[in-house]
Amino acid sequence: MQALENLVSSLSNIVWGPPMLVLLVGTGLYLTVILKGMQFRALPHAFKLIFHKDHHHEGDISHFAALMTALAATVGIGNIVGVATAITLGGPGAVFWMWMTGLVGMATKYSEAVLAVKYREKGAHGMRGGPMYYLAKGVGLPWLGTLFAIFTACAAFGIGNMTQANATAKIFESTFQIPTVATGIVLTLMTGLVILGGIRTIGKFTSYLVPLMIGLYVGASLWVLALNASEIPHAFGLIFGSAFSPSAASGGFLGATVAAAMRYGIARGVFSNESGLGSAPIAAAAARTNDPVKQALVSMTQTFIDTLVVCTMTALVILTANSWTQGVKADALTSVSMAETLGSTGSVIVAVATALFAYSTLIGWNYYGEKAIEYLFGEKSIKIYRVFFTVAVMVGAMMSLEFVWNFSDLMNGMMAIPNLIGLLWLSPIIKQETQRYFSSLKK
Repeated sequence: MQALENLVSSLSNIVWGPPMLVLLVGTGLYLTVILKGMQFRALPHAFKLIFHKDHHHEGDISHFAALMTALAATVGIGNIVGVATAITLGGPGAVFWMWMTGLVGMATKYSEAVLAVKYREKGAHGMRGGPMYYLAKGVGLPWLGTLFAIFTACAAFGIGNMTQANATAKIFESTFQIPTVATGIVLTLMTGLVILGGIRTIGKFTSYLVPLMIGLYVGASLWVLALNASEIPHAFGLIFGSAFSPSAASGGFLGATVAAAMRYGIARGVFSNESGLGSAPIAAAAARTNDPVKQALVSMTQTFIDTLVVCTMTALVILTANSWTQGVKADALTSVSMAETLGSTGSVIVAVATALFAYSTLIGWNYYGEKAIEYLFGEKSIKIYRVFFTVAVMVGAMMSLEFVWNFSDLMNGMMAIPNLIGLLWLSPIIKQETQRYFSSLKK
């Protein structure tokens, strides 16, 4: 078993190595160029479309609900621990490179959603779409779509389920002394009640949960920053200064090179916003719309919210405090930093936020896995899948998951390979659809 764990860990490190990060960011840059920086020009229009309703068009849920479902899966532990890890290993400059992945990642997320809606199908359980469909129908390589679906189904049970349940149970045990069994039972019941109702129930639930949890976390962060307002200019100075020159050692912080800032900033940014992995377009395909570009514009705001808003809040809370220079471990850094200003209240806020982020990820990834299983085994497999997914929550809350984390990371990374092939192959279609839509707005 140890040999298998070592193998999976090694493969995961290879998959998430520099070549993958270059490919992910490079694809985003390429799409940004051929779309002429569309994500910057069209961002205000994209935010307006979030609340636009296409009542009489095909689809299962509104633009807003589709966005919230995707955000539920994306905004997670990476926004709290991932940012802290980037700063711990790459210094403050890592935040700058995280922002860069968000800016180019918006073009990638947009492109994924264009293809997802364009090549989606209507099934007995609602719309079906995502990389597996545009790889099969658009690229003409159904075997590549099958591989993507297999990787997604595996990742859904790991990083989208058991690891999230485990993180929530451990946080509640350490902060509130609640037994993991109790947390597992509650999580299992809550998950079952939501996912057994399908995408309409998931969409309705996440439409309430996601704005609430993001609002609470961003609100608490702004509270801390208001109290530490005098430190904010210094924090931005550290971010921009360390992005292009080495971070000096300070206290317990050992310093970091520019290469480390780039590596960990890009890696954590990509891992947080998931642009290029192919997960979010599965939710985008369920949107009620008559135009692929409309939902794609809404989808790209997901990366903006995740990386440019939520991750930035975490980074500023950390950098306006002192703990990051005192050798505090990454998994506790955000909590300790917020507690510097708010005392024990800060620790509780981070614990609750982490639990909510983890639970929302669980709900969102359930839908991704469901559509992957449906693609592989047909519509009759959905009910069986939902039962197994719900049971896995209880298992995850109570077990040790180091192997599952490594395996999930590997599957998550493997999803990106066929998806990026699809994006690059079908980039002329993405460009064509974009030109058509914006030309129609001028008429």
